[in-house]
Amino acid sequence: MSGLDAVLQRIDQDMDASVERLFTLLRIPSVSTDPAFANHCKEAAEHVAADLRGIGFTAEVKPTGGHPVVLAKAMNGQAKAGGPSVLFYGHYDVQPVDPLDLWKSPPFEPRIETLPDGRKIIVARGACDDKGQFMTFVEACRAFKAVNGTLPLPVTVMIEGEEECGSKHLPGFVKDNAKDLTLDLALVCDTAMWNANTPAITTSLRGLVYEDVKVTAADRDLHSGVFGGAAQNPLRILAHVLGQMHDDKGRVTIPGFYDGVKDLPADIKADLKALDLTADTFLGPIGLKKSSGESDRMLIEQITTRPTAEINGIIGGYTGEGAKTVIPGEALAKVSFRLVGTQDPQKVRDAFRAFVRERIPADCKVEFGNFGLAPPVQLNYDMPALVKARTALANEWGTKAVTVGAGGSIPIVADFKQVLGMDSLLVGFALDDDRVHSPNEKFDLKCYHKGIRSWARILDALAQG
Repeated sequence: MSGLDAVLQRIDQDMDASVERLFTLLRIPSVSTDPAFANHCKEAAEHVAADLRGIGFTAEVKPTGGHPVVLAKAMNGQAKAGGPSVLFYGHYDVQPVDPLDLWKSPPFEPRIETLPDGRKIIVARGACDDKGQFMTFVEACRAFKAVNGTLPLPVTVMIEGEEECGSKHLPGFVKDNAKDLTLDLALVCDTAMWNANTPAITTSLRGLVYEDVKVTAADRDLHSGVFGGAAQNPLRILAHVLGQMHDDKGRVTIPGFYDGVKDLPADIKADLKALDLTADTFLGPIGLKKSSGESDRMLIEQITTRPTAEINGIIGGYTGEGAKTVIPGEALAKVSFRLVGTQDPQKVRDAFRAFVRERIPADCKVEFGNFGLAPPVQLNYDMPALVKARTALANEWGTKAVTVGAGGSIPIVADFKQVLGMDSLLVGFALDDDRVHSPNEKFDLKCYHKGIRSWARILDALAQG
């Protein structure tokens, strides 16, 4: 039996105990956004640190301006020449459980349920996001330590407690601890599979620009019967400007917006086409029939690897019950941009503001506010660690691992690149029906089990140098 086979066998034999260890963590109500749960967040951090010490890590609970960060090291890895040292990232905090009455069982009393299709699932807040996911990595490390007495690589683990409320203090923590955190590669387990039988590696994360726009015309709301037809209407101005952001093919018309956006390699594009994501399967369940994105792009490109411009809200004038015939004095909108490739958030923000200013009448004014600038993250498709991870996942799941872009953002991954100079390998085992952030959150038992085995295979593959 090979060394890896022995580790995989240990994982299988230890599965019941692995589930119970996860249950112990899930019982801690570590809701980060509510100050009433601050002590529970600290309890979760101390629990994670103690668990890591139990398998040979040196672990500390490090204070921040908010909830603490667990920082642990196991530097006795036996990597062959060229094998990387790795930083694993996850988070122990969870979302609030509201509305509580929609839970079928108490959210912090984990249980195993069997679905009508025969799948066994773990049900609890945090089961998938992210306690169950990061424990797949911890359990893989536990199996290596049990079988070999050491890990195949030098491993540092960083588990934060504020991901669900914006990771406000984590960028500063990373900068302050850059000496300890600057390694060869970051590993992240907070993403998803393509489907229940097809593993996936997230190769890109979209960046974000979020803007607030206010257009002001008259010095007060006006009577539309008196001033209508003569006075500028900020709502009409704003609607007209924002309506020009896209052409009839779904492309963004802001000058320079696509600077830094590259086409996918042919083989990656072929892989995505083979997944056959259609408007019927993706949009049908939400009552839509046709994609509104760039008409010359596949739907899966539109939602993962292409940039977007969206109007998130617009308000002005009278919106109460009944009628009030006014021309508003001001109108407001919130607009967000998802970025890809090497798009520069500041340049996109500045281009958007120039686009708006050029279209505002001379006797009106516009003001802007910004709620966030985050750059996109893009891995090289031929990155050695990515190639090895794809092979390892295919060996575990028996099918080709797809490389997909994520439509959302994980800002700390950009910090890993910009501050620490590290690429990140994002491998997750969540499914679309895991009800993340919703009542009755779950994590498939199969995903938990094979997730542990997957990380064992990935660590072994990376250690080969």
